[in-house]
Amino acid sequence: MLNRTLLLVILSGIMLGLGYYGVRSYAHSSQRNQKVWEFFASPASYYQNTMKAGTKCGEAPFFFPTNGLVGYIWDDSFRPGHRHQGIDIFAGTDVGVTPVYAAYPGYLTRNADWKSSVIVRVPSDPLQPGRQVWVYYTHMADPQGNSYISEDFPPGVSEIPVQAGTLIGFQGNYSGDPNNPVGVHLHISVVKDNGMGYFMNELDINNTYDPSPYFGLALNANTNQDDVPVCMPVAR
Repeated sequence: MLNRTLLLVILSGIMLGLGYYGVRSYAHSSQRNQKVWEFFASPASYYQNTMKAGTKCGEAPFFFPTNGLVGYIWDDSFRPGHRHQGIDIFAGTDVGVTPVYAAYPGYLTRNADWKSSVIVRVPSDPLQPGRQVWVYYTHMADPQGNSYISEDFPPGVSEIPVQAGTLIGFQGNYSGDPNNPVGVHLHISVVKDNGMGYFMNELDINNTYDPSPYFGLALNANTNQDDVPVCMPVAR
């Protein structure tokens, strides 16, 4: 009897701990989530909270890749236990309208089965020279998988040189399920190299880097739990 009681206490403690973690993780994005829905309802009213493609924040190495509101950031959570691996930028437009540009020079690959995604190899990480990283762009298709990626990058291409500012495609809402499209946006993440010259699985946050220092924005939900990140262009 004592052993059973002890076991129930231990299990209850574990479940409470998991519940706390889930609520804490979801709280990271709760206020930003509200702002995203407000933005969808009236994009023009959130003009001051949006970023412009080509903006460079401070001395950060990456240019901003597209127009829009930075709705979700690295390590945000949409549901208990979920950890977001990159940043989501919402244009407030229809699919196939808002351009997406390369944030940094590198070599672009689009796997043969990728309808909405490309990845750019950066041989030398500007924040840690000599370390290779990859920049992943996705959701550039409509719900049925009709691609909005530039015709310069058809399925199956590999190691195509691109410069910062090269047109990659246009924002879409492809999720892989035609009956469940995501909001029109770009998802971009900085992915780790596996040490053998190939990118790791972007779906696991542990295989990605905090994008904050690359963009010069507060893009880590652990230190920015509420604010929509925005910066002013560098004077030229």
